[in-house]
Amino acid sequence: MHGFDDIPRSNTDSEEFSGPWYKELTRYHWFVLIVAALGWLFDTMDQQLFVLARQPALADLLGVSPSDPKVLTYGGYATTIFIIGWATGGLIFGWMGDRLGRARTMVLTILLYSIFTGLSAFSVGWLDFAFYRFLTGMGVGGEFAAGVSLVAEVMPNRARPYALGLLQALSAVGNMMAAGIFYLIFGFANEETGVAGFSAWRAVFLVGILPAILALLIRRRLKEPESWVKARQAEKDLKASGAKPDEFHKQMGDIGEMFGDPRWRFHTVIGVLLAMSGVMGLWGIGFWTPELVRSFVPVEDQQYYVSMTSLLQNFGAFFGIYGFGLMAGMVGRRPAFLLSFLAGLASIVMVFGFMQESSQIWWMIPILGFSTLMIFGGFAIYFPELYPTRLRSTGVGFCYNVARYLAAFAPLILGWLHGLFMAPEGSSRAAEKLSDLTWLSSLGGVDTPFRYAAIALASVYLLGVVTLIFAPETKGKPLPE
Repeated sequence: MHGFDDIPRSNTDSEEFSGPWYKELTRYHWFVLIVAALGWLFDTMDQQLFVLARQPALADLLGVSPSDPKVLTYGGYATTIFIIGWATGGLIFGWMGDRLGRARTMVLTILLYSIFTGLSAFSVGWLDFAFYRFLTGMGVGGEFAAGVSLVAEVMPNRARPYALGLLQALSAVGNMMAAGIFYLIFGFANEETGVAGFSAWRAVFLVGILPAILALLIRRRLKEPESWVKARQAEKDLKASGAKPDEFHKQMGDIGEMFGDPRWRFHTVIGVLLAMSGVMGLWGIGFWTPELVRSFVPVEDQQYYVSMTSLLQNFGAFFGIYGFGLMAGMVGRRPAFLLSFLAGLASIVMVFGFMQESSQIWWMIPILGFSTLMIFGGFAIYFPELYPTRLRSTGVGFCYNVARYLAAFAPLILGWLHGLFMAPEGSSRAAEKLSDLTWLSSLGGVDTPFRYAAIALASVYLLGVVTLIFAPETKGKPLPE
């Protein structure tokens, strides 16, 4: 990486450049994009390892069979705790990204999520397992704000949406890696001795410690963006001038300014509502496909089909997320968001309403992944464009992660809706574990409470559609300063 310090690292004006966006990138641009993409890729790998290993881990820790209702209940608890940790880390490290620097914060968060994913393998009960998931979530949440702020500020203006879309799309590769790891470990682990003395689910979490190596390799070569360095210096100069506190308005990471200035406050409300729609749709419904598949696939085939489901879902997600970047660059952010929300709603109705055969997994699940995850390409592109340099990491972290606090209750709402749609106890349909509703069966589906609960919760995408009426369009505009 010798010579990178001589290459401009600022966000540059490239309106007159007519070639492909990637031709504008220097060696250092590529270095930053690759490092940030790898950090986010491993971030999503660690979170997906949890999604896949959640059921066998909790069954083992609780001492019950994987089909025991306690596993679903405690799985909801653990998922909620993980998302709360994600939100907490996003807020704390988002602020630190403005105060400490994007590069330093990103390295710190990679170390955090790696170490505590590895420690999850040594859990002795569901409580310490959930505690490790909380701390892992803090690192996962913090990495996003620092990473996308770093890339947004380094990339040329025209290349920015495409680069950020590619960064977010590679998160799907991390999820696919997790599916491959899960399948290999569970497929070849010995039932009695596991892998090197570790049970299969524990071995899965041990793999999650590997991204720490990336943090150690990049920590000295990654520099802070020029715009952040200038903003930080301006803050120091203002302090040195002896400005009074009421005159000292433009602090790095100043949450007071973010809510005190009407423009940034409005952008924050828009960002939170958009993020809440997408995050609740994915974590409240989209990432429960393993449980859906297990409900109709024979026990002996479940590990294979659950692994394939994750792989196919994220295969579709890669194209959906990158597709958002292409749409955002060509037609604008708002039209891309609108298509994403409507596609997310339609795909959940299709999959959770009507997928009931293993052969349907191969085409329905990629569509679900494309539709429910393409929205997240929008978050990486749009949120950095809503804030100036001094508030960018704080604002991105706040939008994405306050939404996670609200979305943390989505798995619990899903469980509540499941109970609401159950047939009355003692009835014949209750004995068959069906709902009293017959809408799905009349259209060729299956009337389980879980399916109705998922479809009902998918209405959260309509919140995103309504929010777009008020959202500003940022296509073709430089980052605010």
